[in-house]
Amino acid sequence: MLESKCIIIAGEEAGPKSNKMGGIWNVIDAEAKSLASLISKGIIDEKTAPSIIVAGPYYGHSGSDWNKGLNRITDMSELEEMEPEGELFETLEELKRKGIEVFAGFEVVKGVKIVHLMFKTDDFCRVSREYKGQEMCLASMIKAEAFDLIGLDSMTYESMGNGMEYTHYLNLSYAISEFVKALVTAREKSSEEYEDEAISEFAASLMPAMHVSLHCHEFGAFYALARLKKLGISIKTVATYHATLPGRSSGHRSIQKIRDNDSSWDKGVPVNHAKLESLSAYADVVTAVGDSTRKEIKLFYGIDSIIVRNGIDKDDDEIDWEKKIECRKKIQEFLSEKINQVYDNKKLPADRIIPIFSISRIEIENKGYPDLLDALVILDRMVKTEIDAGHLDENYRVICFLIAAQGPKTNLPENFPINLPEEVLVGEEIRLQQMIKARGLECSKIPDGTRHVSAVLYPQWISDHDGGLNMRPDEFMAGCIAGIFPSKYEPFLLTGLEAGKESTPSIVSKICGFSDALKTLKRLVMGMGGVIVVDNINIPYLESIADYALAMDYFIDTYTDDKVKYNLLCQEANLLARDMNWEVPIKTYYELLTGTRME
Repeated sequence: MLESKCIIIAGEEAGPKSNKMGGIWNVIDAEAKSLASLISKGIIDEKTAPSIIVAGPYYGHSGSDWNKGLNRITDMSELEEMEPEGELFETLEELKRKGIEVFAGFEVVKGVKIVHLMFKTDDFCRVSREYKGQEMCLASMIKAEAFDLIGLDSMTYESMGNGMEYTHYLNLSYAISEFVKALVTAREKSSEEYEDEAISEFAASLMPAMHVSLHCHEFGAFYALARLKKLGISIKTVATYHATLPGRSSGHRSIQKIRDNDSSWDKGVPVNHAKLESLSAYADVVTAVGDSTRKEIKLFYGIDSIIVRNGIDKDDDEIDWEKKIECRKKIQEFLSEKINQVYDNKKLPADRIIPIFSISRIEIENKGYPDLLDALVILDRMVKTEIDAGHLDENYRVICFLIAAQGPKTNLPENFPINLPEEVLVGEEIRLQQMIKARGLECSKIPDGTRHVSAVLYPQWISDHDGGLNMRPDEFMAGCIAGIFPSKYEPFLLTGLEAGKESTPSIVSKICGFSDALKTLKRLVMGMGGVIVVDNINIPYLESIADYALAMDYFIDTYTDDKVKYNLLCQEANLLARDMNWEVPIKTYYELLTGTRME
């Protein structure tokens, strides 16, 4: 019998281009490309290699995104068009007849094709369908069926404040599951077209038996695997948690909840989304990106899971020192010029500006921004003392970028982000800027030496056309001398690995999901290394913020006084990223999804 394998990697944020750093899309994209790499290298037998499909939402124009603040618009321009033939095309045509429009394209990675399927779901309320003898729109039919299959009370869930988001997840999951169902049943449907049994059997024998595996990242796609299980569609399924919703709501208190075996949910948990998240119980295997997430899944949902850590796409072994020098110079000259223009021609020497950074979603307490700002105040006193003692040039200034935004902006003022009027800010951005000012860390105090350390809020999704630095995330991180990630709730921390990929040292909190891996990091220098872990779990607050300040000061001292040692720290950070590449996690996912043992 002919056989064909297919692995579908699905998630709400999937798309041909990433519109933010460190998100689920980065993981989905890395999984697909790493699978292609394993096939290309022959690690996965090419004769039995699966087709790779990435599935996600399609936002065709402004306003079609359920989150109007994000206003994502799908860009498939860099993908090649699919040929209008073959089994996949026929499956998509069947979906189209059912009112589900799918935009398809493909890319070739190391000689292996990766297909992208983007499902348009925002018009389901205008598509007519019949369910149990009643005429209704497709969106209503999906909700009615979900209630019958699993008991999802969409009438209640869609009336909540986040009801539009819930409906989007349900529609997307339905569309993905319909695609899988059509793909799996294509063989038997083809044979049913013939009345003669012998001809029917012969026709079926000409079509390969399709073995489909579905990997769903995060709760927005979990209804897809639950629906398929309820419909009796025989496929292998894996559900991956990057965090839990009750854990996110508890934030830094989630560690204590685990210790106390307290499975109660805080008031802020979105109940409708959490219900979708609990549907991971229908998966064949549930995975968590770190130990704390694994414990949360068991605590809040009673579901057992295994750990498959995230990785980083790091193929080359060489460090691009020229890139780091050029990017650092660009950041320093940018800051020097903007400060000069905004603050009455008080120009700082560009080469005496020391840029560091933090980047995350704008969850102020969970991401540890109060800790970081308090640590920067301590760092300012330390730098001042070193200057007064003659150990540091009096012109040195440390500027820490806080890259955190509610969403992308198009109305940025001239000289952004040094010039940052409050009317540009929204939501938590306003509070974060006020916290900076309350501690006297605003940039206006830098030129005359009132402060030697400043925090600069950068409320924009950083890119090469963001209206500020105009640098890609990798360029920006390569140019900074260090990154600091003081999270109080961090299931994994991809951004720490992203910094290491660019050979930029970093400071991470003990709570982050990959801190245990640092114990095996090869040390190139004695003592404090290229990635420093600060204990923000077991020691008092004052001690932890002092440790953050001391760690930042350590990187600053080595950068200014001992370039050879600083370069070794950069190499250590790079080693961590190299050691935590995607090969091992992807091999594990492949085993879980196909049942094929990897060496």
